[in-house]
Parts: sequence; C-alpha cells; structure tokens
Amino acid sequence: MSNEKDWKANWERTKERFGAWWKGDLTESPLVCLPIMKKNPEPPEAVPGNDDPRRRRTDPDVALANFRNYLRAYDFAADSYPGFDADFGPGSLALYLGCEPVFAEDTVWYRECVSDSWENRPIAFDENNPWWRLHYQMVKKAAEMSGGDYLVNIPDLIENVDTLASMRGTTNTCYDLIDEPELMKRRLSELDEVYFRYYDRLYDAVKDENGGSSFAAFQVWGPGRTAKVQCDFSALMSPEQYREFIVPSLTKQCGRLDFSIYHLDGPGAVKHLGALMEIEPLRALQWTAGNGQPDGADEKWYFIYDKVMEAGKSLWIHVGEGSAGELVEKARRLVRRYGVRATYLLFPHVDAETGEEILKAAAKGFR
Repeated sequence: MSNEKDWKANWERTKERFGAWWKGDLTESPLVCLPIMKKNPEPPEAVPGNDDPRRRRTDPDVALANFRNYLRAYDFAADSYPGFDADFGPGSLALYLGCEPVFAEDTVWYRECVSDSWENRPIAFDENNPWWRLHYQMVKKAAEMSGGDYLVNIPDLIENVDTLASMRGTTNTCYDLIDEPELMKRRLSELDEVYFRYYDRLYDAVKDENGGSSFAAFQVWGPGRTAKVQCDFSALMSPEQYREFIVPSLTKQCGRLDFSIYHLDGPGAVKHLGALMEIEPLRALQWTAGNGQPDGADEKWYFIYDKVMEAGKSLWIHVGEGSAGELVEKARRLVRRYGVRATYLLFPHVDAETGEEILKAAAKGFR
C-alpha cells in the first residue's frame, strides 16, 4: 500500500504511528481508529450470492464485492485503514485440524471432531486439508487483487485451549485438563508449532514490502509479524490452571511474533490479568466487557487499564457509545488518565458530522 491511494491518503504516517504505539512512543495524540460515512457515497454494486452466508465468507468474489461496497461508503480518517477480512470466522485453525463449520447469518461455529480422547489424536499440520487450501487461496487472491489499495488481514486463527475446545467440546475440555493434564500439555505444545505452520504461510501471502502486516481482529497493524492472541476458555479456568496450561503457550507464541495484542474477554477472564502482564513479549491488551456492560471507555474498567500501564504495555480501548460530544469527553478522560504514548482509541463507524467533531478533538490530542 503506497502513500497516496484511493482509500487511504496518509498511510505512511499511520504506519509510523502504529509503530510508535506498540513501543509506547506516541507524542501528539493517541492512535485513533475512526471510519467516517461519506456524505455522498457511490451507490453499492449488486452482489450475486450475497444471501448465502457460506458464500459471503468463503467465495472470494462475493466477499471482495461486499468489501468494495464498504470502501465506497466510508472514509478512513485518522489512523483507521481499509483491511479486508479474508476470514471464514474466528478460530479457523480448528477447521484446518478437522472441524467442519456451520455458517449462520451472523456467525460461524464448529462441529467437534475429537469424540473420545486426545490419546490417539496428535495435532499435525495438514497441507491438504480442504478448508485450509480454500482459505489460503482466498487470502492469496485477495492480496493479488488489492493492487495496493487496501490491506488483506491475516485471518483470526485462534490458539491454545480455545482451539482444542472447538475440536473436543467445552465440557470435555474441562474434564481433560483435570484428568489428563500431561497429555493436554503435549497437545498444546504441538498446537503451538502447528499454529505457526499456518500463520507463516498466511503472513507471507499478505505482508508488505517491508514485512508489515495487519491482523483480522481489532484493526491492528504492525511493522512485522502481527497477531491478536487470546484464551476465552480461561473464564472456566482457575488462576493456577491458567498459569500451568496457558501462560507457557502464550509466552512461546508472543515470543515468535513481533507484535502481539491479547484479547481479554469478559469479567470471568479478569482474574488472569496479573499472569498476563508477566508475559514479557506480550505488547498490548484489548478488553471486551461483554453483553450488558458499558463500553471500554467507562471508568468501571480503569482498574484493568491501570495494571496494563503499570506493566509497560500498550492499551487498545473501544470508545463505543454516545453522541459526538459524549465520545469526545470519554476520550479526554482516558487521555487525562493514561496519556497518549501507549493509547489506541477505536471509535464506532460514525456519520460525517460526528466524525468531524471527533477529528477536531483528536487533532488537539483530546486535551
């Protein structure tokens, strides 16, 4: 993606700011993601096959046509950028390892593929898995068709126990961790290696001329090997189990990535925050509060962000609810407390008038 393209005029500057955010070296203002609806967008093109949820996700022609319509409708202001999610659904690593997907209107889930035990089911890279081959070809085609006008995001693979739970089921995985801890550690170690067999191929397909890459989840770009990492299953784990099973995998994974951001999902996972902050190669944290909770900018969550800043890591915060004035005020409160050096504020998609008001405040660093 060059400096001046149809979809993103200040891309080189945005890349510099992402690089500074990962290091905690921003100076003028926090990183700001702010897609703004155009006042007079081009009319969308008709997309044959768009009524089929499977084709919307797995047919590159349908998915790219929908993405072009999105590009026609929005300007990518501040540090936002156009990134195509060549993503079948979160957790596609489980597909490559034997699960079959169920494509619903607004989500994808996976049928379990390990029915009895992990004893005779080692985790191995499968070059010929049909879902992998289809997904990889889709990513490559999207990258080839981009012409540099937009990024193609690395799909949301998902890792460690979350992937094993997709393959084996949540209840069975709870029992497995208790009944067969050493076997589970072997499978986790295998999965850690297999993750990168797939990740590396996807990264090579989408990386820019300097090795930069964008990951599907949470609009993050980094000047190197970049990914979101997680363990949503951790809500069901004790702090002792998390340290025993998950921290070693995350430490290895983050150590092999250049830029990693952890997705902390829901109140049940907060008990593991201390262990997370001890993972030295982890670079940033994103907090998802969950249904029925206030957005990420609410003061209720400051105790989480305080610990992240104390650990010297970067923050990703969703400023998601309210009028233009309310969104600006939330951002100002966050900047007053955490400064700009390591802060990333992601705003919702907004109309032109709201976007202009937020951009004015952002130009002053929300001060």
